Amino acid sequence: MQERLSHSVDQTFCMCIPPPNVTGTLHLGHALTVAVEDALVRWKRMQGYKVLWVPGCDHAGIATQTVVERRLLKEEGKCRQDFTREQFLQEVWKWKKEKGEEIYEQLRRLGASLDWSRARFTMDPGFSRSVSEAFVRLCDSGLIYRSEGLVNWSCFLESAISDIEVDTKELSGKTLMSVPGYENKIEFGTMYTFAYPVEGQDREIAVSTTRPETMLGDVAVAVHPDDPRYLAVHGKQCRHPFTDRLLPIITDSVVEMDLGTGAVKVTPAHDHTDFVLSQRNSLPRLMVIGENGTMTRLCGLWLEGVKRFDARQLVVDALVEKKLFRGERSHAMMLPICSRSGDIIEPLLKKQWFVRCDEMAKKAVQAVEDGHLEIIPHFYTKTWKNWLSNISDWCISRQLWWGHQIPAYRVVLANSTDHPENDQWVWGRSKDEARQRAAVKFGANPEDIVLSQDSDVLDTWFSSGLFPFAMLGWPEQTADLQRFYPNSILETGSDLIFFWVARMVMLGTELTGQLPFRQVLFHSLVRDKHGRKMSKSLGNVIDPLDVIDGVSLEKLQEKVKERNVDSRERLFAMEAQRKDLPKGIPQCGTDALRFALCSHKIQGEDISFSASQVLSCRHFCNKMWQTLRFTLKVLAESTTPVGALEETRPVSSMDRWICSKLYSTIVQCEQAFEAYELHTVTSALYTFWVHSLCDVYMEYVKPVVGQTDIEHSDRMRHVASTVLYHCVSVSLTMLSPFMPFITEELWQRLQPFRPRASAQDSLCLQPYPHSSQLAHWHFPEEERDFLLVQEVIRVARSLRAQCGMTKEKPAMWAVCSHHQAQVLLHFQSAVWTLSRISHLHIFCPQRTNSLVSVHNTPPPKGSLIGVVDHTFQLHLHVQSGMNKDKLILQLHQRKEKLIPRLEEVLCRVQSSDYATKVPAHVRQQMDSKMSTIQQELKTIEDQLKLLQDTQTDER
Repeated sequence: MQERLSHSVDQTFCMCIPPPNVTGTLHLGHALTVAVEDALVRWKRMQGYKVLWVPGCDHAGIATQTVVERRLLKEEGKCRQDFTREQFLQEVWKWKKEKGEEIYEQLRRLGASLDWSRARFTMDPGFSRSVSEAFVRLCDSGLIYRSEGLVNWSCFLESAISDIEVDTKELSGKTLMSVPGYENKIEFGTMYTFAYPVEGQDREIAVSTTRPETMLGDVAVAVHPDDPRYLAVHGKQCRHPFTDRLLPIITDSVVEMDLGTGAVKVTPAHDHTDFVLSQRNSLPRLMVIGENGTMTRLCGLWLEGVKRFDARQLVVDALVEKKLFRGERSHAMMLPICSRSGDIIEPLLKKQWFVRCDEMAKKAVQAVEDGHLEIIPHFYTKTWKNWLSNISDWCISRQLWWGHQIPAYRVVLANSTDHPENDQWVWGRSKDEARQRAAVKFGANPEDIVLSQDSDVLDTWFSSGLFPFAMLGWPEQTADLQRFYPNSILETGSDLIFFWVARMVMLGTELTGQLPFRQVLFHSLVRDKHGRKMSKSLGNVIDPLDVIDGVSLEKLQEKVKERNVDSRERLFAMEAQRKDLPKGIPQCGTDALRFALCSHKIQGEDISFSASQVLSCRHFCNKMWQTLRFTLKVLAESTTPVGALEETRPVSSMDRWICSKLYSTIVQCEQAFEAYELHTVTSALYTFWVHSLCDVYMEYVKPVVGQTDIEHSDRMRHVASTVLYHCVSVSLTMLSPFMPFITEELWQRLQPFRPRASAQDSLCLQPYPHSSQLAHWHFPEEERDFLLVQEVIRVARSLRAQCGMTKEKPAMWAVCSHHQAQVLLHFQSAVWTLSRISHLHIFCPQRTNSLVSVHNTPPPKGSLIGVVDHTFQLHLHVQSGMNKDKLILQLHQRKEKLIPRLEEVLCRVQSSDYATKVPAHVRQQMDSKMSTIQQELKTIEDQLKLLQDTQTDER
């Protein structure tokens, strides 16, 4: 269809949706992504590009497995270990089918114009082949390797997690915290000091730690080589009080002499710094905490099987009993926490698969520095470089069942004398390929090789990092891959810069030889009214369908109760709902939600969700309906068909003004769209429709299209109706990417009056308006001059309101300059109509003979005066029957509002850096504003004196 469009161009625009996790339904953060991306793809599609926007879902290994495990425990009272791996995976697939369909339905309801025929799920067979291919290629090139090292371990999940999935909580001192798997809160932020007796000497070495339970895994005590306190014990040994092991006293410059006692315990299997120290000093590594978070048999029978934080107090008590405990104190620290489970991270020594990142990261940094990859907003470029320049190798092994099982195989040779624990591995796209590789590698017959596949799965972000090209069929050289890769842009939340974006760039460049996309657009995060990120774990997420359809407070509270949320967070979320949404969320519709989300400045501060803002956008939708009804009425009453846009030449000053405003709006939207500043586009379109088209032009045109007794009225009515038609039609087309449903409906209702038949019967396939089409509608002088007219209308309405003239149309006097008089005469009918006055007498203090309509006599004395600016005043004669007390009160109220404004301006103008830091054009505006306020205050004082004198005379 798109290739047959008359306005199609030989360019492509491709983008993938950040695949949402199948852990549940979408929330407003996802809705923002959809609203922004759909606006971009619809805009490009209407420009004639060949557009591909691919939908997908991510299997979300840890998150999905955890959710399914909790459901099985709740509904069947069973844990994962009660199932075989295959049985458990069947349960997860059931969950995926249920939640995946819900997510896709939400995307459809949000109006996402995705290519559903190309939908991808990261566990689909085709995508899984891409994952295996990537793993094998990276292993072959040496970028994936297997090694023993310390990993970030979640004892609750019993799995490793990557560095960027670890949150750090800053503790100022002793703090009680909830930990998964423990009924009572655990104390952190405490420094414990105990002593190790020096073997063969009557002295001891005191060491301090926040984790005394790990002392069972101590293998040495380290001191700084230059610390004079410990020179005598270099090379000596300490006796472990519980295991009787001898611990060498080693020297290393990494030890800080001024920290604590200057001596540190060395626990290589449970501390990253100690692990490096053990490598330099050839120390053993003893694992005393197991994968499930309990103490191992190396600790002895008295601790074996005890939970790690329960063991803490037991160790302290035992040290006290042996008179080796030297005290405890509050200690500020950073506590590593699993972002997935809230568990306290335990560094564990494990053999895992790692991705070597340093060289790939350098290429990713260079791509941005060379301009091949653009990051928007640009301030993220520094963050990008800093993180990638300090990147560590990426552990991609996860001890889960749900995910892509690692295509690596442990090799055991038949009749071999090798120990079964020997780490001999091969990898392959299939088991048969792995067997052939093993045969070549070990010089054995394939029949003599026994393979067992690694039971671990790959980190979810590994497969997600392949999405831009795997979704197009890679490694096969498909037509889609050749046509749409690299993608045009990646649009996603700023919180995924490391999790996803950096890894896509590294993997895409390495595996395809090309960057996966040319631009990255980061949008802000959606937060609740309390500034917290919307998260399922906090219970503060809002289903976009609840905003679209409306929902009661009771239903919102039920949803929070159903979610797997910590009890404290549940109470906080429910109380926030009662406070912020006491009546629930009113029905707003898809278009209003999308428009509201795109109205935020996505390239800046985080977005605070407001139901009232979405509701105001729903009111805008109502305004659009009202505008169309009036337009259809005008078109139906017109006896002349609508003229083509390129042939329409506006006649009256107001026709010229509204046409020029439309032209300027299109120019503003073009520039903003190119810069991905969608909030500027939506603001420009809203302002034009509401404040220019409805508030001004339609109010002006109502009497014009109804006139029957003035000269050339038929021509004026025809031009006005044609201009109105094109303003509405073009505006609907420009709003279409943001509000596809209402714009399509309204546009279709305009079609019977369309000047020319269209080859396409849908608005979304029409060409997007371009400023070159409306160049003949550009009248900059009309726009400039009408700014004065609008201010005159505002002041005139204010004067009428002050005098209580809600229905009367009084005459007024304008005291102004010669140029201002010309402008008023040019827009005379608009001033009279929109100000609701019967006549405007114009008086120029500097008399001129060039304007025949200008009066030579000033306005009558005793008039009520309104200040337009410091050179322009409007006068309304105060009749004797008017309520002067009310006028005096209103003038005093106006004075009270103006004084703070003047003080604010004076404060800024008189600031020390005003002349040096404030641009000249801004200073000029401020000076003019100050002069106008001062003039209006003086006028109010004069009017108050006049009214008070008049009251005295009347008495």
